Amino acid sequence: MTMLESLASPADPTIAVWVEGLTKRFVHRSLLRRSEPQVVTALENLTFSVERGEIFGILGANGSGKSTLIRVLSTLLIPDRGTARVFGCDVVREAGQVKRLINRVSVEASFFKRLSAMENLLYASRLYGRHGRGLRADIVATLGRLGIGADQIDQPLEEFSRGMQQKVAIARAFLTSPILLLLDEPTTGLDPRSKRDVQALVHQLRAEHDATILLCTHDLDEAEALCDRIAILDRGRLVAVDTPERLKAMAARPGASSPSLEEAFLALTGHALEAELAGKPG
Repeated sequence: MTMLESLASPADPTIAVWVEGLTKRFVHRSLLRRSEPQVVTALENLTFSVERGEIFGILGANGSGKSTLIRVLSTLLIPDRGTARVFGCDVVREAGQVKRLINRVSVEASFFKRLSAMENLLYASRLYGRHGRGLRADIVATLGRLGIGADQIDQPLEEFSRGMQQKVAIARAFLTSPILLLLDEPTTGLDPRSKRDVQALVHQLRAEHDATILLCTHDLDEAEALCDRIAILDRGRLVAVDTPERLKAMAARPGASSPSLEEAFLALTGHALEAELAGKPG
């Protein structure tokens, strides 16, 4: 599906995520003075689909609605209007089934902080039905690929830096082998090498487990490196959906050099991504 084409059928077995007319608003009321409540539209009439096995990016500044979209798809928020389905299951009416199909990584990952990385990952894996002698070895291998050594695995998570805790959250998601992985700014706080390690694991998860991955980010390089297609969100509205190359082609000018993804974002939204990053959370 390119730009804003008509939506595929939700019954299509090749469709992993199906969103139509999705709208979410928040009402803010002042506790200090009497005034009219402020209505903020986080998502406005979103319509798109994600194909099975696709790495699909949601690109936008803080406040664009990326995190709100992820929370709706992971059943944490109920939309005000519209429909969202994960492999045919409605995220509101069939929330329990959806939860069994997904895993989510966000910048606000939660753990049992006094337990070790190994204990947290054993607990999470068993919740998803993973058992057996090979589980501990898989945990060690996955953490090792993310730069967490064997000497750190048994340390309490409260002794880990925020970046290291984020790596454990990423490992937790990969170990459960979800059919749909929702990544909400997964590499925030990670150094460049760790970012590359995460990107390699994303490709591995798709190749080995037929996973579909939805990546929300404001990192243009990460989006271009990972995603088959990218949806650009701007202030809750869907601006365009296409491959990175086609999005860049939209910003091309006769006689000029090939534009970057940043230039495409600017052409499609009317502002640079970096200029918006100090805004409210997405």
